[in-house]
Amino acid sequence: MKYLTLCAALLAAPAAAQETPQNATREEGLAAWERIFTVTSHPRCTNCHVGDSGQPMWEGLGYKPDAVHGMNVQAGESRIGAESITCDACHVTSAAANTVPHAPPHIDDAWRLPPVELDWLGKTSAEVCAQLRDPDTNDGHDIASLVDHLRNSAFVAWGFTPGAGRSAPEGSLDALVHDVNLWGAAGTPCATN
Repeated sequence: MKYLTLCAALLAAPAAAQETPQNATREEGLAAWERIFTVTSHPRCTNCHVGDSGQPMWEGLGYKPDAVHGMNVQAGESRIGAESITCDACHVTSAAANTVPHAPPHIDDAWRLPPVELDWLGKTSAEVCAQLRDPDTNDGHDIASLVDHLRNSAFVAWGFTPGAGRSAPEGSLDALVHDVNLWGAAGTPCATN
């Protein structure tokens, strides 16, 4: 009987993580934000969330500090590198698994950098928090559309499972979605307000 109870609890856990909280306290929201920032500040995210520079990085991934992406890639205004070397010159648009270490990564979407206003590299928790809760600085998202983006973005999914020995942020995509929903239910608090 204990075995069946344990199995039922494990099967129910992912569904519980997907539930949208209706309300949450400021403290719960701030705790959720700290977990969100742990993800957004991970090099797997910040190396492409580079803003106006248009120059992706290789920081914190086994390279030296402040390591600029190889081949002197400049994404430019196009955000795909059309002005110099396009992202897909090395990164592969396919649904293939990322199983070979140091091989070009695969993703089932067109490779590109995030919009300029989503610059996270080197920003503090307070700066990213203020940025993500404001549709004017987060690519026009309210909490519901931000959650939808997280659930449906091939980039976000790849960030949590980049394969081939690549580092990934702690946690899971389901946990991040839950935390963003919780943060939203608490009114998107930032520690500075």
